[in-house]
Amino acid sequence: MATVNLPGGRKLVLTDRTAWAKPVKPAESRIAYAAAHVVADPLAENSPGAPAVLDWESTLDFRRHLWAHGFGVAEAMDTAQRGMGLDYTATRELIRRSAAEAAACGGRIVAGVATDQLPVGPASLDQVHAAYGSQLADVLHAGATPVLMCSRHLAAAARDADDYLHIYRDLLDTSDKPVVLHWLGTAFDPALEGYWGSSDVEKATETVLELINANPAKVDGIKISLLDADHEIRLRRRLPAGVRLYTGDDFNYPTLIRGDEQGYSDALLGIFAAIAPAAAAALAALDRGDLDEYDRILAPTVPLSRHIFKAPTFYYKTGIVFLAWLAGHQNHFTMVGGLQSGRSVPHFAKLIELADAAGLLPDPSLAAYRANRFFEVTAG
Repeated sequence: MATVNLPGGRKLVLTDRTAWAKPVKPAESRIAYAAAHVVADPLAENSPGAPAVLDWESTLDFRRHLWAHGFGVAEAMDTAQRGMGLDYTATRELIRRSAAEAAACGGRIVAGVATDQLPVGPASLDQVHAAYGSQLADVLHAGATPVLMCSRHLAAAARDADDYLHIYRDLLDTSDKPVVLHWLGTAFDPALEGYWGSSDVEKATETVLELINANPAKVDGIKISLLDADHEIRLRRRLPAGVRLYTGDDFNYPTLIRGDEQGYSDALLGIFAAIAPAAAAALAALDRGDLDEYDRILAPTVPLSRHIFKAPTFYYKTGIVFLAWLAGHQNHFTMVGGLQSGRSVPHFAKLIELADAAGLLPDPSLAAYRANRFFEVTAG
């Protein structure tokens, strides 16, 4: 038996269960991207404020794992610590390498376009526009589909909705392929308060729809991470034909992807990287029309996801990497920017219990060994 000695004297016997079978092909009824984390070089500085140094082979191998389970890779998103340790020099190289891997294996890839090469602090709208344009060119040159991420600089500089529309319309015109828009809520980044020109979500939604309706052929879809399922459904029903809604709701993804008689959401989710084997099996069941099996597989992943993404939500990356370490996808628990300190020891203990309940520890002996060494050092 693989037993974890949890803090406080409790013991958890990990379940020895059959591994999830890899799908023979990607899901057909939904498009699903997993936003992938990065693996730090454990022997590099990687302290707060230091340039990010990655373990490239482990980072790319995790993307191969996602493609092998039928997922597209959402590269260089906030899951990869954009704005929380991953500087743009490393980001540009990450996109280049990952896009080359995608081309080699026929995997689907989108990649984040932001303004984080600008220094922290005030920037003019012209500087924001130029920074976006430079990153858009980098992503297009790499061969990935651009995701126009929310910009802290734009949130600080924009005076009203028209400033957002001016910059985004020009980016759509510049891109030679349809882009994915991106709406990240303040739970993920408080600096994005008032994005799209208003703190009133309904007013901001009208701005988003104005942008999309003016040129729907240039918008593949929009990724929504507001953790508000009702709002997502309302927006989904108002999108022009052919424009997808990619859920980024890590609390309510099973029902949003399952959908209803009026439609469904596709997915671009950080949690899918953590639960890829189970999520792939669930999507295969959805393809077969077996909704009961789809619900059964994903049900125990929801408590895990809600725990990983609990407030302060922007530290969810720490839980994602901890689980990747326990599952054997990397040989250490070190993050760029020192972000491994972003969660508490009790948080990790609960994470192990929930991951075990969801069948996401493929080698219980390895997971127990690593967890026990971790708790010995951190909890005494």
